[in-house]
Amino acid sequence: MPEMIQTQETLPALSVDEDIAARLREFVQDKDAFSPNTWRQLLSVMRSCYRWAQEHQRSFLPMMPGDLRDYLTHLQQAGRASSTISTHASLISMLHRHAGLLPPNSSPAVSRAMKKINRVAVVTGERTGQAVPFRLADLMALDKIWSESDRLQDRRNLAFLHVAYSTLLRVSELARLRMGDVTRAEDGRIILDVGYTKTIVQTGGLVKALSTLSSQRLTEWIELAGLAYEPDAYLFCRVHRTNKATITTRGPLSTPALEAIFAQAWQVAGQGKQVKANKDRYLGWSGHSARVGAAQDMAQQGYSVAQIMQEGTWKKPETLMRYIRNVDAHKGAMIDLMEKTSS
Repeated sequence: MPEMIQTQETLPALSVDEDIAARLREFVQDKDAFSPNTWRQLLSVMRSCYRWAQEHQRSFLPMMPGDLRDYLTHLQQAGRASSTISTHASLISMLHRHAGLLPPNSSPAVSRAMKKINRVAVVTGERTGQAVPFRLADLMALDKIWSESDRLQDRRNLAFLHVAYSTLLRVSELARLRMGDVTRAEDGRIILDVGYTKTIVQTGGLVKALSTLSSQRLTEWIELAGLAYEPDAYLFCRVHRTNKATITTRGPLSTPALEAIFAQAWQVAGQGKQVKANKDRYLGWSGHSARVGAAQDMAQQGYSVAQIMQEGTWKKPETLMRYIRNVDAHKGAMIDLMEKTSS
């Protein structure tokens, strides 16, 4: 007998049989097996696909291959990027697998649809967007401006940008750092116990070391904010308009609040840069800018792809190559051959 199932995660109420309902409940109970971002994406895709299925009188779960093909085509016609469409397809497949159903993605019809979508995207000039890189020179320029500032917010922002650039951590990973994660090497430089990242989840954890200057800037923020004896407090917190830190153990700064640090830095030191917008995005520094900039700086200095991947905890070389493609453009074997021949 069909059963209506509604999770606590604001999903649409689904009419499915008892076995599928039981597996979906188990899936929701085990959601901690996935990163919060993956779970949020899954919920978003489910709501989007469910609305489309309702509007077009299609089955959502299980979804037929022809229906999935039409849904993906609908996303393409709505102007969604090919990478976004691929994410929708992958998460719909994931939902079916965990519900004990055959994913519709296994059909040749869906495979052809995705190939068509990707090919059309490439032929029509779609390019994967890239955050505006926040380079070492940018960090040093801001350091000159903010390192002696009387505004506590400037000192926090500078310390945050030093840590973001030096560690190549994602914004969500930076946000959850606490004072208890801060230790020092024998020479006084700071070591951060990150614990885990999006791609590294293991009991051994992950540590990141800071340079002398970055350690100094972070130490200055810790002392000015009064965080030194607050091991459970989040390392980066709000600054009240009275120029005092709002120390908290309850929750980290939100992603928009951390993105705002990059936006403020852009207003101070990035205005003169020429930026080519991508779909009205990436008009200034954003949360991913420090990762991109640090990767490009390392590539320019001749560090290997393996070394850069280790620093940024990337698992796939393809992901990193998107960030450093312009930096490495003149390092190919053919360019090397031609330059040697012409010299």
